[in-house]
Amino acid sequence: MPRPIVELRDVTKIYTLGKNRIYALNRVSISIDKGDFVTIMGSSGSGKSTLLNMVGCLDLPTSGKVLINGKGISGLDDDGLTSIRRNNIGFIFQQFNLIQTLSALENVEMPMIFTGTSPDKRRKKALELFRKAQLPAEYEQHKPNELSGGQQQRVAIARALANDPPILLADEPTGNLDSKTGHSVMELLQELNTAGTTVVVVTHDPRLEEFSNTTIRLQDGAICHENC
Repeated sequence: MPRPIVELRDVTKIYTLGKNRIYALNRVSISIDKGDFVTIMGSSGSGKSTLLNMVGCLDLPTSGKVLINGKGISGLDDDGLTSIRRNNIGFIFQQFNLIQTLSALENVEMPMIFTGTSPDKRRKKALELFRKAQLPAEYEQHKPNELSGGQQQRVAIARALANDPPILLADEPTGNLDSKTGHSVMELLQELNTAGTTVVVVTHDPRLEEFSNTTIRLQDGAICHENC
């Protein structure tokens, strides 16, 4: 059988606050296969963001193992973690995190600069991704503050796809959007998933669950199987 694209084995994450030990995650084990669309749900403080940070190689577990494409991350230094992220993971954020001084198209090109892609290839790929994200050509030279929230999120999705990551992580991607716009953004993520991208969405909105094939519910840092 093919190995999972993401696997957490008995992962615990503890933060120390003074004399207190806070269990952000407590012995969490999950397995995500290539092509899955996973929704991670839970109330504020349930551990959703910490779990996403583990999957995204933005943080390391206190104990347990995190594997991306079968490779453990715990022994990696910052350069190693950066390499894993660059080659495997695209990020979409609630606040969009676009660079305000750059045009929409330049924002999409940005991740390719760090991989050494030539300017001509960067521009060609960015234009392809603009179309893929269903963004009209007239928005290419707009600055982020000249775009609506939904348009900015589509630019952010196009940017996340710049280096062809097999895994796309979205942290509350509809949190700053109205319901209609949020629904259209989720439909775009669903289309990308159908084309083969593994998608993991963190949300507190139960309406987004309809787009996924798997739901993971967290409560107090642990997976909740019932009555949550």
